[in-house]
Amino acid sequence: MIFQAFPKIPRLNRNCTITEKIDGTNAVICIEEHPDGQHTLLAGSRNRWLTPDDDNFGFATWVNSNALELLKLGPGTQHGEWWGGSIQRGYGLKNKRFSLFNTARWGDPSARPACCGIVPVLYEGPFDTQIVRDCLSGLALNGSAAAPGFRDPEGIVVYHHAAGSLFKVTIQGDEEGKHAEAHPKKERKPQMHKPKDPSKGGRRKEQLPFDGEDRRKK
Repeated sequence: MIFQAFPKIPRLNRNCTITEKIDGTNAVICIEEHPDGQHTLLAGSRNRWLTPDDDNFGFATWVNSNALELLKLGPGTQHGEWWGGSIQRGYGLKNKRFSLFNTARWGDPSARPACCGIVPVLYEGPFDTQIVRDCLSGLALNGSAAAPGFRDPEGIVVYHHAAGSLFKVTIQGDEEGKHAEAHPKKERKPQMHKPKDPSKGGRRKEQLPFDGEDRRKK
């Protein structure tokens, strides 16, 4: 049997970054650089790669429209939230936005594409459960930092630097997390509607509750 060493335990009392958790849909941009200097730009959701013909709330279409600007992200994979418009809470916005998760890398506006934002940073410093509660209550009291004036934000995300892990806390229903994780939000896929055949109508014979003699008691 191969010996497996017990992993080192990260220290809890280390720095963390707390950001607003935006209620949209998870999105990813991947840029592949080829030896000839050309690039491949891919758009994805949490679970799959997207195309304008097989999209998720129009994200792939947006990526294609902003391809030249998005190439400034450089080779690699960048995750973020695609939100606003008709996505989940909507935040009172007519347009949709893409906010990057990596605030340490993309916090400087001059370092990221003009079409991209970042998730709002609410706190950076030593981890403290009281500060976590303060950030959450402040968000509930003051409304969304991502969309000022919107009064129904979702919650926060805590990134613990030493652990390299993310933790989320929601303003409402946080204790129902297990139930929520068991029923994830579904992506919106293109709807294909076939024209109705006017020659067909009503129930098919095999769908009828009785076929043949009526066996109900008289």
